[in-house]
Amino acid sequence: MIKPMLIARAIDTYIEGYNRTYGIVDEADADLSYNGLFLTKNFEKQQVSGYCQIVLYDDNYYYFENLDAGQAQMLVEKNDDGIEKVVAKTNHSIEIDDENGNILQGKLLLKEDLKVLRSSDYKGIFIIGMIYLIVLALNAIIDSAQSYILLITGQNIIYDMRNELFEHVHSLSLRFFDTHAVGQIDTRITNDVEALNRMFSHILVNLIRNFIMIIGFAFVMLGLNSKLAIIVFIYLPVIFVLTYYFRKISRNVYRIVRTKISHLNIFLSEHISGMKLIQIFAREKEKFAQFEEKSDDLYKTRIKELFVYAFFRPVTSLIANFALVAIIYKGSHYVMSDTLTVGVLYIFVSYIRSFFWPIQEMAEQFSTLQNAFASAEKIFTLLDEKSVIQENENPVKPEKIKGKIEFKNVWFAYENENYVLKDVSFVIEPGQKVAFVGATGAGKSSILNLIGRYYDIQQGEILIDDINVKEMSLKQIRKAIGQVQQDVFIFTGDVKSNIRLLNEEINIDQIQQAAKAVNAHHFIESLPNKYDEMLTERGTNLSFGQRQLLSFARTLVINPTILVMDEATANIDTETEILIQEALKTLMEGRTTIMVAHRLSTIQHADNIIVLDNGNIVESGTHQKLLTQDGIYKKLYELQKYDDDKTKPSN
Repeated sequence: MIKPMLIARAIDTYIEGYNRTYGIVDEADADLSYNGLFLTKNFEKQQVSGYCQIVLYDDNYYYFENLDAGQAQMLVEKNDDGIEKVVAKTNHSIEIDDENGNILQGKLLLKEDLKVLRSSDYKGIFIIGMIYLIVLALNAIIDSAQSYILLITGQNIIYDMRNELFEHVHSLSLRFFDTHAVGQIDTRITNDVEALNRMFSHILVNLIRNFIMIIGFAFVMLGLNSKLAIIVFIYLPVIFVLTYYFRKISRNVYRIVRTKISHLNIFLSEHISGMKLIQIFAREKEKFAQFEEKSDDLYKTRIKELFVYAFFRPVTSLIANFALVAIIYKGSHYVMSDTLTVGVLYIFVSYIRSFFWPIQEMAEQFSTLQNAFASAEKIFTLLDEKSVIQENENPVKPEKIKGKIEFKNVWFAYENENYVLKDVSFVIEPGQKVAFVGATGAGKSSILNLIGRYYDIQQGEILIDDINVKEMSLKQIRKAIGQVQQDVFIFTGDVKSNIRLLNEEINIDQIQQAAKAVNAHHFIESLPNKYDEMLTERGTNLSFGQRQLLSFARTLVINPTILVMDEATANIDTETEILIQEALKTLMEGRTTIMVAHRLSTIQHADNIIVLDNGNIVESGTHQKLLTQDGIYKKLYELQKYDDDKTKPSN
């Protein structure tokens, strides 16, 4: 904003300085000395004995001295309108009639003469040049400081928001993850946070600056010349109308783009995770066709978005050029009529693009801003998501959990009133080994989830050590429970990190002891880097049995009071299962153990076996007792025994 004003001052004050009248003064008040006279350009408050004037005629400069005020004014006007009455001209002078019968003689000025007379102009231009460089430097420093401060502030906000999101997601109950796709949650934490990052990194910095520039340019133009400023402002309604429709169209298109990107992310997340299944069923071609359809849909929407941008910028540039032409046309007339200086016209020409460009940029950035607001809305919606599992503000904290578990008339449903457990009641004493059996969907795994309070029940009570789990700390409950699932999740990282799961209180000796207890130590030692061996995502560089052994070590290293196993040995080969069964006999001693298994041969040693059918407890007792009853357990056992006999190799 300041730079064009400096250039304008250089033009009006110094470059066109030949049109200035010099006053003849005493030596003490003089700015320069020429041809025996002491001259000054600033004589308004000084007493002068006469005047001198430089006149441009026929591409040469002529010097007139010892003029009175009227003659000096006449030459200034003739300078502007053109010297009309030249009485005589020689190689070294011209003579002009002052219209009062006097002949004024002007001496031809050589370059050396001009340097003397215009020494203050050269000095002024040099000073303005230095000020211009300082302004450039200050502008760069201020811009850098402003950008740095806003960027740092933005990055701090983004950093805190990303961490808060990740922490908040961890606090949500499993019910939330049952109803939200992984790709959707990934999009919230990555893409949507990145959209806010772009707003802070690029948009917010420019938005503040552009708004200040528009207001500043408007006030400066009004102050310099209100007539020219009004000409510029006439074009603003057209820009605003275009901007309104651009915002409206681009907002809708951008919203569709964001939705399609989210759907594409979900599709990718699901299908990359299920790639093995896709290859097993040889559905690559069909899945690619699905992906191509979604990708093509996104591509076409993006093209619409690009078309909107491609139309808006040239049109607004054209309007800005119309304003520029109007300013040059009208401003030139003002300059020729001596009501406007060349410098002020230069300021307006410079300001035109600087005035319309921020408006254009703000309109284009509005879509990104809208995207950031949409992302922020989604992020805050996720942050507002409350866990259905509410912690007690003043939880009961027993000194040590002994391991007694009791269900009292428990009713539980994942959705509405589709109950998977119906009026279930049982008691597991500390150190007791209890197994749950039943058909798929009978409610076995649901009971395990309820013990750790990953879900809340609709009716009844669940007690641990005679304390309602809703009155206890979730952390204390879950730290007391060691759970081994059928589907083992391995994180990217080394072996020891996967066993202790970032619990730095667990040292390498404890890790090795746990690994030895479940017979995992042997295969870990056979790895190239042993406990420092890096595991790939989901542990694909280990066999399923090895991953299961790691999960056993992971559970046992925390020394839980309650041991929960959900089909823990379902997918392990016979040799590995024998090793684990041997370890479990020792490890389950003194711990409350809850098992879910389809293979009844693995639970025959249980103190109590509870049989579930359609959410109800239909039988319970030891293995031998249940075999004496003509119930579901006996039928399952005989069926499995028959299958096992069929699969045994014949002699």
